[in-house]
This record gives sequence, structure tokens and C-alpha cells, in this order.
Amino acid sequence: MLTVEYPPGATEQAHRHNGQAFVYVLEGSVVMQVKGQAPVTLNPGDTFYEGKDDVHMVGRNASQSARARFVVFLLKQKGAALAVPAQ
Repeated sequence: MLTVEYPPGATEQAHRHNGQAFVYVLEGSVVMQVKGQAPVTLNPGDTFYEGKDDVHMVGRNASQSARARFVVFLLKQKGAALAVPAQ
């Protein structure tokens, strides 16, 4: 489990996880999208799921002026990387 903070305007590169990721938004708003699905905007208390084979195409702070924070509960094999760049 880890806490992630996006500064205002932050954007992640496309990636995938070697496991299942469960996201719970603590503060601010984030936009998330996995390949093949529409992007969603998440607010505090909202959740998001990424499966082992999903490619996380969009991960960004929805705000240009406020930070966003969320908790990620990641189920993966011991020693596997948290994330790998999308191919």
C-alpha cells in the first residue's frame, strides 16, 4: 500500500502494474483511464480499479492549482516492480 501525491497539473506516463491496483482518492480530483475505457474523474472517497493486464493510459491531477492525493493498494508478486512503462 502506498500514498501517491500529484502536484497541481501533474501527469503520469502510460504504464501497467504487475498486479491488481485499487485506488482510493483522499484529496483533490484525479483523472484516470485504462486502455479501452473512457476516462473518469475521481473525487475524495471515489475508487478506481486496474487489473493485472490493464494499461493505465491516463493518470493526472484534474486541477492546475491544487494537489491531489490517493492511496493505492497493490496486490502483486513479491519483488515485482510497482509499475512498468506501457509498450
